[in-house]
Amino acid sequence: MAVGVGAVLVTAALLLAAANIRHPTTQDATAMNGKPVETASTRSTQPAYRKPGEEELRQRLTPLQYEVTQEEGTEPAFHNEYWNNHEDGIYVDVVSGEPLFSSRDKFDSGTGWPSFTRPISEASIVEHTDRRFFMKRTELRSSEANSHLGHVFDDGPKPTGLRYCINSAALRFIPKQDMEKEGYGEYLKLFK
Repeated sequence: MAVGVGAVLVTAALLLAAANIRHPTTQDATAMNGKPVETASTRSTQPAYRKPGEEELRQRLTPLQYEVTQEEGTEPAFHNEYWNNHEDGIYVDVVSGEPLFSSRDKFDSGTGWPSFTRPISEASIVEHTDRRFFMKRTELRSSEANSHLGHVFDDGPKPTGLRYCINSAALRFIPKQDMEKEGYGEYLKLFK
């Protein structure tokens, strides 16, 4: 009988531990305008990036940002905010504030959309097979907010040979000089 109780306790402990992984509690900060708020539970660890509720999303995002990130839309080529941006900084998920791409990995692909050779962290991007429009492509989504970002193609430059083709409407740009005050100081190392 004691073995059965012990097994139940171990299983319960494992389930509780798994439930606490990357699931912010009500004490955790909520991000406004993509900027995480520091609390005692997030101070010594990576900020909690979260997807706001539907009502807040509709209030915070422009119609185009909502269409792109929530409905898998695509903005027009050459008529978007960041396709021709050459300033140093990072690009974060417009929904959650999660850091996604660095200007150091941005290049002019000639496509009219922001293009990058790699994400800041592979863990920040989730890939899905996209079979819409009678093609097979690899769709990109942010890992924390599940925002539709764009697609990745294998026709990029070295060193990766990849082209992360991203909608500007899915991004918020944080200029290098503002990264510290916006809570992204740890990413300044990308520019050394």
